[in-house]
Amino acid sequence: MLTARSSFEAHLYMDLHRCAECGSGDFDRQHRLEQHGDDFVAVYEGACRQCGALRRFEFRMAEEIPPPPPAFGGSEPSQILDPGEFLDVAFRISESTGLQLLNSPESEHHKLRDSMVYCIAAFEEVLKFIPPGQDEVPVGAFTSEAGLDRYRQDPGKFSRRLIDIYLKNARAVLADIDHVSSPDTRQ
Repeated sequence: MLTARSSFEAHLYMDLHRCAECGSGDFDRQHRLEQHGDDFVAVYEGACRQCGALRRFEFRMAEEIPPPPPAFGGSEPSQILDPGEFLDVAFRISESTGLQLLNSPESEHHKLRDSMVYCIAAFEEVLKFIPPGQDEVPVGAFTSEAGLDRYRQDPGKFSRRLIDIYLKNARAVLADIDHVSSPDTRQ
């Protein structure tokens, strides 16, 4: 059974693991908690909105109290998502948010704040896969085909130095959003 560090991480896992019948990622998620022995299990199920196939995910919830969103988990790396998946999510959100920022007036930038915070959280997850005393994510940390493909395309993107640069840039964008968005416009 999959072990999720938070419901936030479980939702990202479900978003990335699309319907086996039609490839859609959209389904009406009904959620409940069950107790299996000493474990709490979060069960998500519902019909795929595109083809109607029943989708079901079960996650053993980690014992550690999850940090508040947008963090995906505590200090340990994910057991259900790999660094390539997190990096891909961070890049997609960063690119999409950047384009929206460029094509919207500053008075609307506050609407994109949550996206940048999510992006930063995804970049921070990649760093958790770098062992102490090392400078890059080891190839053994990649457990998904998508993550391994991203690594094979450019293993250098998984260096601590580059992830720190991505984080610095994303945090600068967030600071700019906060700077141009006065408290009155953040409603």
